[in-house]
Amino acid sequence: MHIMEGYLPVAHAVGWTAVSAPIVAWGGMRLVRTVRAHPETKMLLAASGAFCFVLSALKIPSVTGSCSHPTGTGLGAVLFGPSVMTVLGSLVLLFQALLLAHGGLTTLGANVFSMAIVGPFVAWGVFRLGQAIGASAVVAVFMAAALADLSTYVVTSAQLAVAFPDPVSGFAGSFVKFAAVFALTQVPLAIIEGLVTVVVFTILTSYSRDELRQLPHLAGEVR
Repeated sequence: MHIMEGYLPVAHAVGWTAVSAPIVAWGGMRLVRTVRAHPETKMLLAASGAFCFVLSALKIPSVTGSCSHPTGTGLGAVLFGPSVMTVLGSLVLLFQALLLAHGGLTTLGANVFSMAIVGPFVAWGVFRLGQAIGASAVVAVFMAAALADLSTYVVTSAQLAVAFPDPVSGFAGSFVKFAAVFALTQVPLAIIEGLVTVVVFTILTSYSRDELRQLPHLAGEVR
């Protein structure tokens, strides 16, 4: 992650795009509703997108045809929910493909699915679970960001395994190989991303308290 330009077979590239497109379109509608209902949160939206762009641009070489890096999707998912983050994450991936040659246009659908869809939904689910069991905001945010990062790479490993199954052990063998190599860099990166996200979230609760209080699921976390 990001899977580089031209690395996936055409059928796979088209398939992942077809799966991702309607989810991102739905996220776009939710984004418009959020901005209309809470226009004062526009700066938080911009900050969430910028955070994702910067973190996910810090790439470390990993498996052939891919790389490891933080994803930065946990923060936006915690603040605005997963559907909004699908749009922000997709824009980040698009600009990185066009401006940084990080990822690609043919693999955009696959990268969007793993980083901008699965990651945010995992982050949201973990954060809400943390709230439900009474975990502190710091713990819930840390776990949400770290597991969003790890889930992205699990999905990327699966995408690569589907495209390039092992000649002997098939999908399972290929998945284990990709996931094992990713884990060398991704597990520590996920922990670091969780810590960085907690720091940024803590800063926001201090300096953007009024804006955060406008978001119903965060009202109880900001005093």
